[in-house]
Amino acid sequence: MRSHLLNDTTAEQYRRSVTEGVERVAAKLATTDRPFTGITVDALSPRIDAIDLDRPLHDTTAVLDELEEVYLRDAIYFHHPRYLAHLNCPVVIPAVLGEAVLSAVNSSLDTWDQSAGGTLIERKLIDWTTGRIGLGPAADGVFTSGGTQSNLQALLLAREEAKSDDLGKLRIFASEVSHFSVKKSAKLLGLGQDSVIAIPVDHDKRMQTVALARELERCAQDGLVPMAVVATAGTTDFGSIDPLPEIAELCAQYGVWMHVDAAYGCGLLASLKYRDRLAGIERADSVTVDYHKSFFQPVSSSAVLVRDAATLRHATYHAEYLNPRRMVQERIPNQVDKSLQTTRRFDALKLWMTLRVMGADGIGQLFDEVCDLAAEGWELLAADPRFDVVVRPSLSTLVFRYVPAAVTDPAEIDRANLYARKALFASGDAVVAGTKVAGRHYLKFTLLNPETKASDIAAVLDLIAGHAEQYLGESLDRAS
Repeated sequence: MRSHLLNDTTAEQYRRSVTEGVERVAAKLATTDRPFTGITVDALSPRIDAIDLDRPLHDTTAVLDELEEVYLRDAIYFHHPRYLAHLNCPVVIPAVLGEAVLSAVNSSLDTWDQSAGGTLIERKLIDWTTGRIGLGPAADGVFTSGGTQSNLQALLLAREEAKSDDLGKLRIFASEVSHFSVKKSAKLLGLGQDSVIAIPVDHDKRMQTVALARELERCAQDGLVPMAVVATAGTTDFGSIDPLPEIAELCAQYGVWMHVDAAYGCGLLASLKYRDRLAGIERADSVTVDYHKSFFQPVSSSAVLVRDAATLRHATYHAEYLNPRRMVQERIPNQVDKSLQTTRRFDALKLWMTLRVMGADGIGQLFDEVCDLAAEGWELLAADPRFDVVVRPSLSTLVFRYVPAAVTDPAEIDRANLYARKALFASGDAVVAGTKVAGRHYLKFTLLNPETKASDIAAVLDLIAGHAEQYLGESLDRAS
């Protein structure tokens, strides 16, 4: 079995195996004509259930053949221009190359003696990102597994900086369309979901600062402690960006930690056209960025950034076997001192490779393209009497629903839209997401593929309308 260990004696086997796997994936990418096959859980489950993991095949080619049957053939391919659903981006080749390198070398980014140059590369990228944000010379941060972990760590720091002996008095303020991880983090931090005060949004789904000011004042009058305001730069459902400068003013007035969840909107940091939409982010105490959303990186690639590096001490624990305190005096850079994780992948390498090959302008150009596409899609939807579109996009998300002229029952319209989404997924012709707006079911395009064209959007809208009309026709037949 030692022949399967990656080392100096098996380097050629490694080259052959990885090449064969890459060739399989490349062939699949080259011949995929739709984002999904439409396979059902009931159809795929028996294939996987039938595999006996205690009877290995002992042959890479045979395993790849099997993988074709249970995964590659029916995977959902985000690179396809008609995958329009969630915050999943197609990935750039330099990042995929980085993924291959980091997986093989397998550095762990917790301590210097497990990563060496990897530690310095990650730190360089943190400095690069905080510089793009404008957080100042004392800024720092660390890579994380994703936006949920970044938000959790930011709110942990905010909780500790609030210096309250009574956790029950702490309050977090976030818009009513903020990410669910804000409430989840409050629960994990011992505050409870009731500690999160939902601030109403305006017509464009942006936090109403008048309402925020009112709640902050009420909090102070009631003897409660405002712990943090979470502003969102790119909400999951609408791509809306909260009014960051006004929120920053209120945070300064009330002495509240300002966290900006820019997991989605961080692509604007590289934008050549729309960077001004993030104005005010430089005043944040902490920022979440997900490179695996709008920097076209493979999952996972995320970071939490802070204005004051000293606040990261709230996540620091020292263990003699890993990062003893003496290492701080010896100026040995251990990233575990800043992280909620211990063992951690060298995910920073993917972004490093991307920047060294493409440059920040190359990333920004791609993100600008999808923002432009969303604006085009909004024009299509606004001009199409079959659809109701919610807000003009700030990033690359469109929320809409099919509204038939002859049907007025909102519940029936809900069912038609739910059916259309399900039928479209089952066909495999396109993948779209769904959400609720004011209690009603809507559909959602999250446009993160520069290869998607306005003609793709128009074609998918026709497919949605067709499926919805089919449902309504069958519904009328059943009723009659």
